[in-house]
Amino acid sequence: MSLILLAALALGVAGGVLLPEDASAFLDSASSVMLLALLFSVGIDMGRNKEVFARIKELGLKILLIPVGVAAGSLFGGAVTALLIHLPLREGMAISSGLGWYSLSGILLTEAGNPTGGAVSFLANVFREAITFVIVPFLAGHLNFYCAIAPAGATAMDTTLGVISKNTNSETAVLAFVSGVVCTLLVPVLVPLFL
Repeated sequence: MSLILLAALALGVAGGVLLPEDASAFLDSASSVMLLALLFSVGIDMGRNKEVFARIKELGLKILLIPVGVAAGSLFGGAVTALLIHLPLREGMAISSGLGWYSLSGILLTEAGNPTGGAVSFLANVFREAITFVIVPFLAGHLNFYCAIAPAGATAMDTTLGVISKNTNSETAVLAFVSGVVCTLLVPVLVPLFL
């Protein structure tokens, strides 16, 4: 399955290079419709499993441990990378604070006067999303379902929710959605914090 996802991504990149500029408006609309259809189908799967919501209620605030761990791990990774490549620590952490939300984090860094950091943040978060599609089946199959949520970051609530849901179970899909929402809410707070 991972190879199919990787091949689809590669074909998409090739298509993006070959398609004319005016195709982007259609593709934006089509991808939005497909994302809504994906979220709808995952929602149906979640809604069919009544035990999931009882389990989430039982977890209470513990449900926040996953997104807090995702954010802490991302910041730690940004700090270590900054030290390894001799980048200012705050800049490395601002770049990693995107948590997968490439369309916002890149803009925030660019508007703060760091276009290079904005470009790096954009690319790092795009690669994070692409790697998530490939690595989730491995993590879910060889480690545990909760580990499959972490690479997605903020995208666990939308674009990567499908691959998480397909490779785990309904409870994990709901936890992934909650984690994605919390990570999404953290991005506009964390990125400016380190600028």
